[in-house]
Amino acid sequence: MLPLDDVKVVDLSRVLAGPWCTMTLGDLGAEVWKIESFQGDDTRGWKPPQVAGISTYYLCANRNKRSIAIDLKHPDGQSIVRDLIERADVLVENMRAGTLDRFGLGWEQARRVNPRLIYCAISGYGRDGPAADRAGYDAVIQGESGLMSITGEPGGEPLKVGVAVTDIVTGMNATQAILAALIARGRTGEGQFIDMALLDGAVGLLANIGSGYLNAGGRPRRYGNAHPTVVPYQTFHAAEGRFVLACGNDAQFRLLCNSVLGRPELAEDARYRRNADRVAHRETLIPLLEAIFAERTAAHWLTALWQAGIPAGVIHDVPDVFASPEVTGRGLVQRVAHPLAGEVAMVRSPLRLSATPIGTPTAPPLVGEHTAAILRDVLGKDDAEIARLAAIGAVRRGDAGAPGAHAAGRESEETL
Repeated sequence: MLPLDDVKVVDLSRVLAGPWCTMTLGDLGAEVWKIESFQGDDTRGWKPPQVAGISTYYLCANRNKRSIAIDLKHPDGQSIVRDLIERADVLVENMRAGTLDRFGLGWEQARRVNPRLIYCAISGYGRDGPAADRAGYDAVIQGESGLMSITGEPGGEPLKVGVAVTDIVTGMNATQAILAALIARGRTGEGQFIDMALLDGAVGLLANIGSGYLNAGGRPRRYGNAHPTVVPYQTFHAAEGRFVLACGNDAQFRLLCNSVLGRPELAEDARYRRNADRVAHRETLIPLLEAIFAERTAAHWLTALWQAGIPAGVIHDVPDVFASPEVTGRGLVQRVAHPLAGEVAMVRSPLRLSATPIGTPTAPPLVGEHTAAILRDVLGKDDAEIARLAAIGAVRRGDAGAPGAHAAGRESEETL
C-alpha cells in the first residue's frame, strides 16, 4: 500500500509546475485524473526531442496519470468535471485567474460541490497580488525574482538555470502544501484553498542571498561557479579536466592543505585560517590553488580529495550522468511499457520510503487514453452514454490506436 492510495486528484494543470506536483502525488499512490483539452497538454507539442512522435518534455512530468479529454466549454464537459470534483480529494489547476470560474469550476463553486476538496491554484504571481492577471513562465520569473541576477560569470550577462527551476520548485512546494492540507483535513474534515505562485517560490530560492541582502544590505553579485560566502567552493581546472571542490568549513580546508596539497603553511596563513578570512582574501588564495591544481590531473586530485573525505566531484555532461555508477547504482532510470513507443525511459522518483516504497510507474498517458475508462469506472456511465458524450463533442476518446490518440498541440488557457 502506498501513502496516498485512497486519494483522488483532479488535475487541470498543464506544462510543468502543476504536472510536476500531480506526478509526485501519483508517485505516492494517488489516482490522478489528468483532464486535457482535445489537443492535450501544451508540452505535447514541445519537440524535438521526441520518441515515436511523443514529446520527451511531456514525458518528464506526467507518469502515473490517467488522461481524460474534455471540452471545458461544453456544458456536458463541465458537468463531468463537477462529477469528478465531487469524488475527488484534491484539485490542481494553473489556468488564468477567472478561467475556471467562467466554467462553474472555480474554488467557490467547487467547494459547494465538495466541502472536503483541497483546491490548489498555481499561477505566476499569485491570485491576489498586483500582477495576478499576468501570465508567468519560468524564464520570466527567473528574471523578475532576482535569480538571473546572481547566476552567471562576474561581469557577464545574467543567466537562467538550464531547466525550468521555478516551475519545478513550485510543483514541489504545491505538493508539500497539499500533503499538509490533507493532514489538516484529517483533523477538521474540511478542505481549503491553496494559492501557489511561481514568484513566491523563486524569491524563496534566493535563500542565503536574500537573507544577506535583507539583513546586511549591499547588492549581491554574480560569482560564476564560486560561492559568495564559502571559500574555496568552486570549480577548478587541473592539468587535464576540471572538477568541483567544496570546502564547507575550516577543518576541511586544513585537510586540503595538509593531506592533499602538502602545503600546511596555507592553512596557517592568517589570511586563510578562517573562512571569513578566505572570503576576504579569495583574490590571492584562488590563484594559488589554481596553480597547484594545474600541476596534476583532475583524476589525481579527485582521488586524493575523496580519500581525505573532502567534498569534491566530477563535472559530468548529461550522457555521463546516466552512465555514472552513482546513478546506475541507485537505479535512477526506469523503463516502462508504452503503447506507441514500445517503452519509454524515465528518471525515477527521488522519494525513497522504507515501509511504503514507490512501485514501478505507469507511462505518461496518450491524450484521452482513459476517457472511456474514467467515465465508466469512476462516474458509472454506460457505453451508450459514453458514445453520446463523444458524439456531441463533450469528450474525446484517445485509446491507443484510436484516431488522434497521440495528437499534440499547444492550446493556451485563453482558448479554453
